[in-house]
Amino acid sequence: MWIRTLLKSLAGEGRTVFLSSHLMSEMAVTADRLIIIGRGRLIAETTVEDFLNDSPGNFVRARSPEAGALASVLEARGAAVVRLAEDTLHITGVTTDAVGEAVNANGWTVQELSAHHTSLEQRYMQLTRGAAEFHTAEPDQLAPAGN
Repeated sequence: MWIRTLLKSLAGEGRTVFLSSHLMSEMAVTADRLIIIGRGRLIAETTVEDFLNDSPGNFVRARSPEAGALASVLEARGAAVVRLAEDTLHITGVTTDAVGEAVNANGWTVQELSAHHTSLEQRYMQLTRGAAEFHTAEPDQLAPAGN
């Protein structure tokens, strides 16, 4: 905790702080900007917020008796909508705010409206998949213990 405070303090003074780490959960709460390098090449240089917001794994889940009509409105606004059940939608390309505004504008009810975001580690692994020099074996490819 003290190191995070020190780094934030130095950055607050206008100093540049470079930190190399494999602890993505710590980077998510410490870093403002990310520079991601793979095999000696720059893969990304962005803010943590933009890096996470650009993840293809982010989606909104909405549950409403008016799911069909809501899906039509959202698709007209450019969202991709998959119907998981008669009343449940999996939505990409819009925020929960946009879904909530569509629901409110039409006087509909919603029983669930939740945002699902990719973690920094998941996003990092997505982006660097092709640039990793070493890969861990899948769990089913590991030798049993004791062999």
